[in-house]
Amino acid sequence: MEAAVTSHKSVETAAPARAALSDQGAEAARRGAPAAAPGAAAASGAAAERAASRGLWISSTYFAEGLPYAIAHKVAGEFFTAAGASLQIIGLVSLYGLPWNLKFLWSPLVDLHGSARRWLVGAEIALAVILLGLAATAESGALGLVAALFGLVAVAAATHDIAVDGFYLQALDKDAQAAFSGLRVGAYRLALLAGALLVAFAGWASFGASFAVAAAALALLAGVHAMGLPRPAAAPAPVAPAPGASPYRHAPPAPGAAAPGAAGLRRYVEPFRAFLRQPRIASSLAFILCYRAGDALMFAMSSPLLKDLGLDTAARGNVAGVGTVASIAGSTLGGVLIKRWGLARTIFPIALLQSLAILLYVALAWLRPALPWIVALVTLEQLAAGIGTAVLVVFLMRRCVDGYKSSHFAIGSALMSVSATFAGSVSGYLAASVGFTAFFAIAFAASIPGVVLSRWVPRE
Repeated sequence: MEAAVTSHKSVETAAPARAALSDQGAEAARRGAPAAAPGAAAASGAAAERAASRGLWISSTYFAEGLPYAIAHKVAGEFFTAAGASLQIIGLVSLYGLPWNLKFLWSPLVDLHGSARRWLVGAEIALAVILLGLAATAESGALGLVAALFGLVAVAAATHDIAVDGFYLQALDKDAQAAFSGLRVGAYRLALLAGALLVAFAGWASFGASFAVAAAALALLAGVHAMGLPRPAAAPAPVAPAPGASPYRHAPPAPGAAAPGAAGLRRYVEPFRAFLRQPRIASSLAFILCYRAGDALMFAMSSPLLKDLGLDTAARGNVAGVGTVASIAGSTLGGVLIKRWGLARTIFPIALLQSLAILLYVALAWLRPALPWIVALVTLEQLAAGIGTAVLVVFLMRRCVDGYKSSHFAIGSALMSVSATFAGSVSGYLAASVGFTAFFAIAFAASIPGVVLSRWVPRE
């Protein structure tokens, strides 16, 4: 919040200064003197070039993060929907979210071994190889093998998430993290759009061809990132503080203080302890777990609902594409709103907006409207979901302590995905029991605890 408010106030206070400089420049011009020092223009150009460079690598890394997520969730669900699987099986596709739930278990490895940059590129290469395997087997009818390869995609993608988020937090200061939050979420959701387009392409060509295209994209991104990503200095790794000391102070480790095995265990455990020592952590954990629960239920059954409304694979991909464009706009708008008014003033109204948008799917299931209305309602819901995602991303970033940023963002995002995995895995059984209209009403009810908790969490 402080970063966002400070950034906004700097714009306000800069306006009188710019006016004064303009008057001085005009006076200088009348006297035949130069209007401004050449160094100022050069500095301004360098800052603009630096911002553009940051924007490029932020966009490309978060696109690379979002694409395999879309494949493990959206494309996998569409694959089994097109194969005629039951609602129960389609709901179980949500179990591919387990690596995202459990990634905190190996997230310290990214902080402690190698660099986030190296893990990022390595994971992208692994994803490209696995996707080639999916391309070779998708049309073989060996659904067990295909399911296993989707599982490998999920594990590699969750590891890639740890590295990308850690790299973002290491390479940017807090002001820049907040300023680029809309861009990173927008790039991620652009990758979800690419996932929707892969579904549409599969309806026109085949799923095997779609996976081959995705493999080529990940291989290309790995090459670009290997050559072009910056190399930020690694943050010093903090050690466990003495009783009563602040957990945010860094201190050099005392040589010989513990046996190597004990020291290694302490280094592994300390990121979790540091995360749990933060103020009001209980309300933060509850909020992270509940915030997207309703959306997770809704998302798991969105494709079966659209199929029930008469849309084939290509049509579902096209509708999802339009909705994803709306979510990109929403995430960008959410970033702007948070930067303008701060997290404290936006978290509750945005959480409420995200919750109310689920009722649009209740209307879809109940009214069974024509295609234009389907597109309109999906678009509005995705716009609200994009705004809601921006809030959660900024909230999670505020929970990251220096020295453990990769681990802490992984812990927060893993907890967020627990509700998605659990809710999604039971969604098929629930929808089959009560029908789509009642199911989406239940999804709306599941979103209410997150709205209530948004009033009780830390907002800085």
